Amino acid sequence: MSISTKHTVEISAATKERLTELAEKTRRPSDVLANEALAAYVQQELDIIAGIEEGLADIAAGRVTPHEEVMAEVLAIIDAAEKRG
Repeated sequence: MSISTKHTVEISAATKERLTELAEKTRRPSDVLANEALAAYVQQELDIIAGIEEGLADIAAGRVTPHEEVMAEVLAIIDAAEKRG
């Protein structure tokens, strides 16, 4: 079990109503649902940032493929698929 802490956030009245509705329908406490939603959002955003940072590191290290080369390969794949289809 992880240690918890309190953090106060302001949410819109509409979000509060929807959270209350979800809590009622799932028979789960709204604070638990809010914690799970916030944890998922934070992880998603951190994953996005990590991907961006990885891409920037690839650019800095020269691990890139020129656009023209990629497009030529894509068009070749499309052409081959059309010939098969």
